[in-house]
Amino acid sequence: MTPERRRIVIVGGGTAGWMTAAAFARFLLPGSDVALIESDEIGTVGVGEATIPAIRVFNEAIGIDEAEFLAATGGTYKLGIAFENWGREGDHYLHAFGLVGRGLSLLPFHQYWCRAEAEGLAGPLGHYVLNTVAAEANRFGHVTRAPDSALPPLPYAFHFDAGLYAAFLRRFAEARGVVRHEGMIAGTERHEETGDIAAVRLRDGRRIEGDLFVDCSGFRGLLIEQELKAGYEDWSHWLPCDTAIAVPCASVSPLTPYTRSTARKAGWQWRIPLQHRIGNGHVFCSRHISEDEACATLLANLDGEVLAEPRTIRFQTGKRRRAFIRNVVAVGLSSGFIEPLESTSIHLIQTAVNRILDLLPSGPVSDTARAEYNRRTDFEMSRLRDFVILHYHANQREGLPFWDEVRSMAVPETLQRKLDLFRDSGFIQRDGDELFDVPGWAQVMIGQNLRPARLHPIASQVSRDSLAKFVQSLESAYARDAARLPGHADYLSRFAPMRTNEKAA
Repeated sequence: MTPERRRIVIVGGGTAGWMTAAAFARFLLPGSDVALIESDEIGTVGVGEATIPAIRVFNEAIGIDEAEFLAATGGTYKLGIAFENWGREGDHYLHAFGLVGRGLSLLPFHQYWCRAEAEGLAGPLGHYVLNTVAAEANRFGHVTRAPDSALPPLPYAFHFDAGLYAAFLRRFAEARGVVRHEGMIAGTERHEETGDIAAVRLRDGRRIEGDLFVDCSGFRGLLIEQELKAGYEDWSHWLPCDTAIAVPCASVSPLTPYTRSTARKAGWQWRIPLQHRIGNGHVFCSRHISEDEACATLLANLDGEVLAEPRTIRFQTGKRRRAFIRNVVAVGLSSGFIEPLESTSIHLIQTAVNRILDLLPSGPVSDTARAEYNRRTDFEMSRLRDFVILHYHANQREGLPFWDEVRSMAVPETLQRKLDLFRDSGFIQRDGDELFDVPGWAQVMIGQNLRPARLHPIASQVSRDSLAKFVQSLESAYARDAARLPGHADYLSRFAPMRTNEKAA
């Protein structure tokens, strides 16, 4: 028996709407009718231009060619995030993708590194992370490892223009059957019996019916909050930044294969290098710095000529109490917001779409599926929240009211447990399928000057000479391997140079 066609309506465009539409076009059509409603009158936030390696899985799954995508979006490669001044003023470390060193016996590498550092045998942790070594040399290339190679992979993500990415995905989705409706939503209609959304009405009188509605309307939460009153779990007591100012500037050399995050007086500044410009922004807490001062700080710390007027974005960190209610599921900013310190905004869109596809059988959505969707969303966002809080809490920027406040605050129990375990013995526990694994937690904790009180007894069993040779061999191998890579800019210019017509868009 052939199931009835499902009518899916996506409310809102931007990165969230068009990523959703592209995925549905690839995996649900022709079994569903997919419509997307957006208005050219409504601008998009567009600050999520840095990603993590999982974006490659999304692009590959829907059939996007990497070179074509980079050329269309002004994209560059990303090996990690450089954090400046986050521990103390003058501190520097990278949270790079990929492995940290190489484990011995039962322990991850950072346990041996902690002993080697204590005995004066090791350099900075980044010397033993291939992505860090390559990033700081501004090198990148697609690496194919021999089956017997002891060297780690070189995982990567992208920086890209979020507006151009949305336009790229729009072309992809419309070519595969997604129907776009231009217009502003004026109201909604509900089923009398079920309370589900039956249709949305546009200002011009059009009525668009649906069986499933995906709310990609941004912070407004047009359906999930304004209509269905999902409620919001406020995390601003842990993540007090509430404003961002964004501004592009002209590109400069070198073209760095990493995002940069620099701690400022009451927040941090991002730097995202694209082929045609650099994306910059200042995220800050308005209780500790005025908007005028924050904007002046941003403009005084740009690498190139300003290309547009600074744009202010206000936000509240947290999440909807339920992301899936009745026949409405929130994707993107409508589901919640964790500031983009670790480039997870677009990743959260991707995982939301994955969950919808996982839990969307033929026929009406069940209460069981909704409950599982909300459970998985809550877990994912709370663990990402903890990882971002870590950066603020583990600071030594004494004498600055904002930084003193976040250093002394009580943190979620789930984060406190991780901190206590690491400070005790260097142990890092990954909870379930949380996004960031041991290498990520280790790089941030160590990068911000946390150290265990005791060395692990297994790490102490290696002789001093063997330990010295081990860390030196890794450092030398990674330096040699990175030196073989081409320069990032040169590689991009050959593999995926940005199209001239896209630069002008």
